[in-house]
Amino acid sequence: MTNYKKKNIDIIINHAKVYGFIFKSSEIYNGIKSIYDYGPNGIEMKNNIKNFWWDYMVKYRDNIVGVDTSILMNNKVWDASGHKKNFYEYFIINYYNKKIYILEELLNFILYKINNKNNIKINNIKINNIKIKFLKLFKKKKIKKLNIFFKKKIIKYNLSKILKWDKIKKINLMFKTKINSFKKKEYTYLRPETAQGIFVNFKNIKNSNRMKIPFGIAQIGKSFRNEIISKQFIFRIKEFEQMEMQFFIFPGEEKKWYKYWIKSRLEWHYFLNLGKNKYRIKDHKNLSHYTTFATDIEFKFFDSFKELEGIHFRKDFDLKNHQKLSKKNLKYFDIKSNKKFFPYVIETSLGLDRIFYSIFYSSIKIQKINNKKRIYLKLPFFISPIKIAILPLIKKGKIINISKKIFNNLKYKYYIVYDDKDSIGKRYRRQDAIGTPYCITIDNKSVINKTVTIRNRDTMKQINYKIKNINKYFKKNFDISNFFKKKII
Repeated sequence: MTNYKKKNIDIIINHAKVYGFIFKSSEIYNGIKSIYDYGPNGIEMKNNIKNFWWDYMVKYRDNIVGVDTSILMNNKVWDASGHKKNFYEYFIINYYNKKIYILEELLNFILYKINNKNNIKINNIKINNIKIKFLKLFKKKKIKKLNIFFKKKIIKYNLSKILKWDKIKKINLMFKTKINSFKKKEYTYLRPETAQGIFVNFKNIKNSNRMKIPFGIAQIGKSFRNEIISKQFIFRIKEFEQMEMQFFIFPGEEKKWYKYWIKSRLEWHYFLNLGKNKYRIKDHKNLSHYTTFATDIEFKFFDSFKELEGIHFRKDFDLKNHQKLSKKNLKYFDIKSNKKFFPYVIETSLGLDRIFYSIFYSSIKIQKINNKKRIYLKLPFFISPIKIAILPLIKKGKIINISKKIFNNLKYKYYIVYDDKDSIGKRYRRQDAIGTPYCITIDNKSVINKTVTIRNRDTMKQINYKIKNINKYFKKNFDISNFFKKKII
């Protein structure tokens, strides 16, 4: 058994489509760029990821509760949050190839071209100076000066024949929509993040659930961003799902809780067993308008690390602004100190589509066995869309009866399938490609010995097992309760 071929993005996209994980949205009409639908296996896997996150963040903790807030919110929410004023993307359109570059990508493209020009010698110090100058101007939103900065570099390094634009443009990334079409001024936006639904409900949740600091509010929900550049399958898309938690703390305790949540979230990721070497921690240099300091958990897709989850210190930015604009008291009253104050906030924000992609990408395994290609999904067992496949070898009397009995016994505990079509080899290959951890085959020996054959997806090893003990076998192999017991305080 040997590794057959290096993965590429076309293999991933094709596998996701053929086996019912992800489809291009509105595909019969040629789709919409960067919008996708989740198929039957995709939605099961997606829900399993959600459940794993929810169990870890909410279900097994006594100081975090969940909400599900609306996608449409009062227009003033986005004034208070700063999204109307600050949620812009800056970009240029290259005259020569009509390609769009956001400013960070434009910088990287220029540096790449400089490094690959044979007649130019540029050291790392000069490269770093260019990056520092860019970040300084970009952080202060000195867009006119940035435009001059880029054009000087293009002239200096003889790149004028491949790059040309008039000025840097900007666009607000929120989707604007009308609530009542007959009222011209009555409009709002599709939410660009789930966090604001939590902040505007802070008082309701605190009072209704009698929450005391430190406590968290978690949410899984859709967000929408009109991304200028959407790419790499479902990594950056316009309609996506977030799994976020806002953790409210006493001012002065931010460093303690910031470190705790970085460590805690890394432990959650590591349990997926995709390889610790695929993760890294990276502090933000270019901060969002609402963050004081922030860290990304990055994941290695192909040959580069990309943002997977963010842990942000939002201080009291959101509650303070919402109180100011709404004129409602959003301060927290602490009985012990007899003081009112705005709690500080540590946010954990994970893109559900991105974590789906990281798992799916990492799990595709391609092997050569006896000169034949085998593709299987080595998904974590608890994430797999289908847990067990019941595969009777013969379609007749007692074998079918035993197969149906096992199916009916297990279907209320796990999501399983029953398949008696095609040869057993084809059925195995299909379940391998879907990522089903175990296949149970039933044959004549099952009638005589009261046993079945259980096949492991990863090793392809088969064992004979007593039917009467089958529940114990799967309970042991699918149980992850010890992880929650060890990792949650």
